[in-house]
Amino acid sequence: MQANSERAWQNSASTYELRKGTQLELGMVGLGKMGANMAQRLHEGGHRVVGYDIFEDAVASFRERGMEASLTIDELVATLPAPRTIWVMVPAGDPVDTTIAALIPHLEAGDTIVDGGNSNYKDTLRRASSLSDAGLHFVDVGTSGGIWGLTEGYSMMIGGEEEVVERLTPFFETLAPSVDTGWGRMGANGSGHYVKMIHNGVEYGLMQAYAEGFAILNEKKEFELDLHQVAQTWQVGSVVRSWLLDLIAEALGENPDLEGIAPFVPDSGEGRWTVFEAIDLNVSAPIITQSLFRRISSRDDYEYADRLLSAMRNKFGGHAMLGKAE
Repeated sequence: MQANSERAWQNSASTYELRKGTQLELGMVGLGKMGANMAQRLHEGGHRVVGYDIFEDAVASFRERGMEASLTIDELVATLPAPRTIWVMVPAGDPVDTTIAALIPHLEAGDTIVDGGNSNYKDTLRRASSLSDAGLHFVDVGTSGGIWGLTEGYSMMIGGEEEVVERLTPFFETLAPSVDTGWGRMGANGSGHYVKMIHNGVEYGLMQAYAEGFAILNEKKEFELDLHQVAQTWQVGSVVRSWLLDLIAEALGENPDLEGIAPFVPDSGEGRWTVFEAIDLNVSAPIITQSLFRRISSRDDYEYADRLLSAMRNKFGGHAMLGKAE
């Protein structure tokens, strides 16, 4: 994995060299792991990035990385030349609307707001329409890459007006794994977040398939399989090789028995939206749907349904019921 990271970073460095002289300026609102890392990649790529976050410790940490930061929204906007670009990296839902509402009074016609978070595409359509009425541009960027994006680059699925996306191209080229890979304009507003939503649904299914496969392997005790070795074997030349498999191999190398990890799997919401969309479109998506339900069931501390199943078997067939372990 380290070799891959170094190779990707070398590719990124060549990207920076290619874009030298095409410096743009950007305000980054939201300096969590994703926002701060994206800002750093842009900064190291030669762009000027000014950060802002509602938490002062995030601002302080950002400054410690050697980048500019503002303590207020109006200060952030005032430091940027028109037409301004403000990239928002905050949790989906109300935080995005709150941030946009705080930005609008300080922006001018022709400025652009970019939402790089995991927003619902229906919210994106609403926001784009509202901002357009105010003379502002809106670009939705479905961003994938997580904590590895700083070194590996980010995959970006972009929605928005073609000319606006074109103007922001140097940002995308710097953030992406390379100038011409890992990013693209999907279409009009909403399309970026829509494609990212389906991306996350597919991700759920892939993760569940890997998890189930390794669970089966783990139960075949007679072969005394080394699951880390299995993962490494599959990493090269196998039909199922992938970055997720690389991460599995890494995790099993560090903790073969997954000790200390609770069987509790959250979901960000995009898997749910994907299932809702499949239903709306009458598209059968059983794998994604079941992977979502499996995540939800992992959070049922009382396992009510499973306990009721056991009680039913006992009632109609006299099958034994096991007591709940304390």
